[in-house]
Amino acid sequence: MMKTVLIVDDSAIMRKIIRHTLTKHDFNVIGEADNGQAGVDKYMELKPDIVTMDVTMKVMSGIDALRDIIKQNADAKVVIISAMGQELIVKDAIMSGAKGFVVKPFNEEQLISALRKV
Repeated sequence: MMKTVLIVDDSAIMRKIIRHTLTKHDFNVIGEADNGQAGVDKYMELKPDIVTMDVTMKVMSGIDALRDIIKQNADAKVVIISAMGQELIVKDAIMSGAKGFVVKPFNEEQLISALRKV
């Protein structure tokens, strides 16, 4: 069965790249959001199998959105996709419940591999 994915990123171009890559590899992108708060709302509404989450966004950061989603569903599968590969942020994300981490710029294989793992 195709896994459903919600893409949360403030960059329309990045959302398009992620959507294109995932669709090509048999993931079903069921929604997109351009900030953390919208991401949490969409998560509650759509209940996707996996969420890809950017870190730096307006309104609410990806880490805060991740925490909110995990509060609602401890088993949520969130993969952080961020240009900031700093160890601290990665640790924070994993401690907050992220199931994976992909650093931008990523190649297709890194992204697909991270999503397949979860």
